Amino acid sequence: MVKIISRKLLGTQPVFDIGVQSEDHNFLLANGVVASNCFNKSHSFAYGYVTYQTAYLKANYPVEYMAALLTINSGDQDKVQKYIASCLAMGIQVEPPDINRSGIDFTPTGETILFGLSAVRNVGMGAIEAILIVREEEGAFKSLADLCARVACAESDRIDPRALNRRALEALIYSGAFDKLEPNRNQSIHDLEVVLEWAQSRAKDRASGQGNLFDLMGNSSVQETAATFDSTPKAPPVPDLPPPKKLQMEKEILGFYISDHPLRAIHEAARILAPVNLSDLGDYADGTSVSAIAIVASIKPVVTKKGDRMAILQIEDITGHTEAVIFPKSYERIHEHIQADTRLMLWGKVDRRDDQTQFIVEDAEPIEAIHMVMVELEPTTAGDIEQQHRLRTVLLENRGEDERAKTPVVAIVGSQEKRQFVRFGAQFRVRDYQTAVQALAQAGFQARSSSIISQTIDKSLKC
Repeated sequence: MVKIISRKLLGTQPVFDIGVQSEDHNFLLANGVVASNCFNKSHSFAYGYVTYQTAYLKANYPVEYMAALLTINSGDQDKVQKYIASCLAMGIQVEPPDINRSGIDFTPTGETILFGLSAVRNVGMGAIEAILIVREEEGAFKSLADLCARVACAESDRIDPRALNRRALEALIYSGAFDKLEPNRNQSIHDLEVVLEWAQSRAKDRASGQGNLFDLMGNSSVQETAATFDSTPKAPPVPDLPPPKKLQMEKEILGFYISDHPLRAIHEAARILAPVNLSDLGDYADGTSVSAIAIVASIKPVVTKKGDRMAILQIEDITGHTEAVIFPKSYERIHEHIQADTRLMLWGKVDRRDDQTQFIVEDAEPIEAIHMVMVELEPTTAGDIEQQHRLRTVLLENRGEDERAKTPVVAIVGSQEKRQFVRFGAQFRVRDYQTAVQALAQAGFQARSSSIISQTIDKSLKC
């Protein structure tokens, strides 16, 4: 290690890149001064080498690479959500946490990644360590009661039974960690109170030396489990949470959806109609026209000094979330669509100010109302300039007023064996999809319309 105590301008000096033989380098000049630009050279080489390593790992070990990336960023929910979306795009499934399989970190398991317990809110390291130690020493948990009793009665000095409290257990239940043992999360939540009381009572009995019949007979924990946990007190049966409520609670605990997503069913269609991911919105220049399919997470109504109504929204898709603003003129026209937890197709512009990016919403429609026009084209037809001009003319004639033309047009080029989807630009959106389909048919083009949420679109986009 050389300590640089002073600097002096030496003019241009020949310097080798890092990596040459030690006897050949001239990082030390003739007068003993360290060459001024060797620091930058070495860092350029090091960063290039690390870039090559990470690219190699991602290409050859994608599951392990993404698991490591998720683990490193487990404290940043925005990044975790973005990387989970990347896993989805790569065909890698991220499984919800599992009380009998999950470790501290995200874990690669064959072709999937298992959610790490450390990324679950309200579950501290003390609770995680207690779960993992008991599971390792005594085997998989058979029920919520089994876990509570074994942790409460654990005799290991490494375990603090108080670390696994009600708050941590509720978080694990809502995150789906107990789904393999009891898929009814609402039932587990109702059972939790009586189970905790029962487990604490057993722990007190054991601490006072009373124990139970099986303790006195010296029988194994397997026998105890069979006789004891089958008769564990339970709350009266209750129906499971509705799917939207289950996802909402899951999101509150994890910060995002993991077992499912309100937009996942239309994810493939969204890539065709609205290719902009909200996590990538910052990559677009200020004023760029964009469209996105998103869900409204929250709404903040605002009244201007003139008394006009507008709104500031938090919107999100599978990849991330961002702030959106609806100014009075647009809000007056689309306010009936702006409801919490509503899935919308949004049209607008990117607004970048002070290193912050916003989505300026100019128009919106519920995705249930969104249709698209699909035009089947043979490769020869698609490459014919005269046919291109005819198609362009028909679409522009059906555009109508700019603000009313919302229906996107997609060309399907190729045969049934191999098809390519080409999304036409915003200038070719049509006002009425039924009229446009009829006009295309009269012009000799094979066209049809379909809803974004229909099975027809999903099947088509997966071809």
